[in-house]
Amino acid sequence: MTTTGEFRPHRVAVLALDGLLPFELGIPHRIFGRPRDARGQHLYEVVTCSVRPPGPVETDADFAVHVAHGPETLATADTVIVPASYELGPLYDEGRLTDDLAAALARIRPGTRLASICTGVYVLAAAGRLDGRPATTHWADAERFQRMFPKIRVDPDVLFIDDGDVLTSAGVAAGIDLCLHMVRRDFGTAVANDVARRTVVPPHRDGGQAQFIHRPVPDPQLATTTAARAWALGRLHEPIQLRDLAEREAMSVRTFTRRFREEVGVSPGQWLTQQRVERARHLLETTDLSMDQVARESGFGTAQSMRQHLQAALGVTPTAYRRTFRTGGAERHGGAGTPR
Repeated sequence: MTTTGEFRPHRVAVLALDGLLPFELGIPHRIFGRPRDARGQHLYEVVTCSVRPPGPVETDADFAVHVAHGPETLATADTVIVPASYELGPLYDEGRLTDDLAAALARIRPGTRLASICTGVYVLAAAGRLDGRPATTHWADAERFQRMFPKIRVDPDVLFIDDGDVLTSAGVAAGIDLCLHMVRRDFGTAVANDVARRTVVPPHRDGGQAQFIHRPVPDPQLATTTAARAWALGRLHEPIQLRDLAEREAMSVRTFTRRFREEVGVSPGQWLTQQRVERARHLLETTDLSMDQVARESGFGTAQSMRQHLQAALGVTPTAYRRTFRTGGAERHGGAGTPR
């Protein structure tokens, strides 16, 4: 909100560095450029900027991109996102900022939300924004990153980490998961799911899901767990045992569990909990069902069980979550500051 009460979209500044990956540069624009409120107003304003005055920025492809905004844009941002670059120079080799990058980052206002995609995390690390905090990056670079920045608690196994005002993600498609997560955190599941549908990507992959899944594309000669997952999604409100899932695929429990983890990256139990949390979020946002009814419909059984799971997954109670996303969320989250 502005001082006059007029709605202002949340401003996302995307910092384009030489050697950037075009795909990852485009992720924030695609994800944050979609959400609108009930009046058709954009919930976010996305602006690309450089550490230099307006002009060309080299990519890792055979073309450059013209960036129309300079580093002064960072001073106006509510969220700053740093995509990956393959030409970080002394930042990558020695873990130190160049003078122009340090000057640009100094323009960022206190309280601004920061996020990185893949090796963009080197920028946040060299700036000291990750000391003593958890972070992730592409699994192939995690060991080197940890050696260079020993004060950071690097987790190489997850898609992204949300540490409040600083968020980091693994490479490439994990940047989509991170951006969708921020939309979900800012404006709720319904808005994020709409963006995912329009972008034709899965609406939710939990940040704790493994980066490297051993069999992301199932061997056609082997049975998969796809049918069992589809069956479970239609029965989240019912008790579902591991043996029920295994029987759907005519596998032993041991074989099914191994195959499931290879394909999905988490155990069947973890996956079921994730799906039930998403179901509860949807019902809390879009219905007036009581807490007991939401708990039953999402498969948690009791309101107390649902409360424990949502508190663990989201850091808020079901009541607080409903209050946040059922009472003018778009207007409240617009404007300066970091959405919560």
